[in-house]
Amino acid sequence: MRFVNFYANCPVCSPTRAALMTGKYPDRAGVPGVIRTHAENSWGYLDRTTTLADRFRDAGYDTAIVGKWHLGLESPNRPNERGFDLFRGFLGDMMDDYFHHRRHGVNYMRRNTEEIDPQGHATDLFTTWACEYVESRTTAKPFFLYLAYNAPHTPIQPPPEWLAKVREREPGISEKRAKLVALIEHLDDGVGKVMKSLEATKFAKNTIVVFTSDNGGDLGPGANNGPLRAGKGTVYEGGLKVPTAIVWPDRIDAGAVTSFRAMTMDLYPTLLAAADARVEDDSLDGRSFLPTLLGEEQAPLRDEWYFVRREGGSFGGKTIEALQKGDRKLVWNDPFGKAELYDLAKDPQETHDLLAERPQIAVELGNALMKHIQRGGEVPWQKPAEH
Repeated sequence: MRFVNFYANCPVCSPTRAALMTGKYPDRAGVPGVIRTHAENSWGYLDRTTTLADRFRDAGYDTAIVGKWHLGLESPNRPNERGFDLFRGFLGDMMDDYFHHRRHGVNYMRRNTEEIDPQGHATDLFTTWACEYVESRTTAKPFFLYLAYNAPHTPIQPPPEWLAKVREREPGISEKRAKLVALIEHLDDGVGKVMKSLEATKFAKNTIVVFTSDNGGDLGPGANNGPLRAGKGTVYEGGLKVPTAIVWPDRIDAGAVTSFRAMTMDLYPTLLAAADARVEDDSLDGRSFLPTLLGEEQAPLRDEWYFVRREGGSFGGKTIEALQKGDRKLVWNDPFGKAELYDLAKDPQETHDLLAERPQIAVELGNALMKHIQRGGEVPWQKPAEH
């Protein structure tokens, strides 16, 4: 089933990954911004909440993460401490080089807690490790595998042979666009290999596969978000709307397309419900859309859709936000600028600011937005001070 109205919880990586792992809005998970190597430019600290991996492990699943973690570089927020039995991948955010796997000169590649230094392109490594994990399943015990590629994050560094394929197929393509397309096609090939490994096992018919992204396309390196406004880093539609598809043989109709709206944090309760591991947890913001997956009618998951991003640099440590209620969306895309108001039903490209024409609606949405910001403020997002 392909979703045409699926949203990342944030237009950058760490916060959306936190929403996936906790079932909560990013600021309520302690991660309103990107977690980085240097404390002076790190904008999150994962809250001590129960993760999706914790839930699956409690339900009798083996749990593994392959690839990019990006939710904590040190104890107690490393993968093996947050519910995963196995970790093979990269603790940090982006890699400075896909072949050398360093960030600021630091090697964040790990097998569980052991520092490793494997050779090869990161996409190929993560594909191989995921395939090995799937193919190693010899018991009936269920598993939860979180495969998180770094690609197609910058630096845009596809293997040369994949770039050559794109150049040969599209001789008029720009060098910038060719590199991004090649990096994405290389990633797509890796996903295909993992799917083939799964199909070769006895578990394929009873495994749910989710493909999604943590933010919209990054326009700088050449991404194309179609008619949507802007891209990664912004709270316009181009920064938030992401491709998402879910496969579940014999349960989800193959080729189905839905306009039902959901967001990253909703995967948490949905997957647990599908696994008959439902949890009663009033602290969750996510809502299950399992009925939609099964072809059943379902009421909207929520009235208000809230997005936040905290950042340093030009943001000055401040935030940008958006809140949608019905078709109206209030956007605060500049921490030092003014709000904007759009009617997405009539103006999905967000071209006509209605703030001056509909001030009362802006006030209503602004008041609702403040309540979300206050709720997020209940959770610390910096490492606790040592006394």
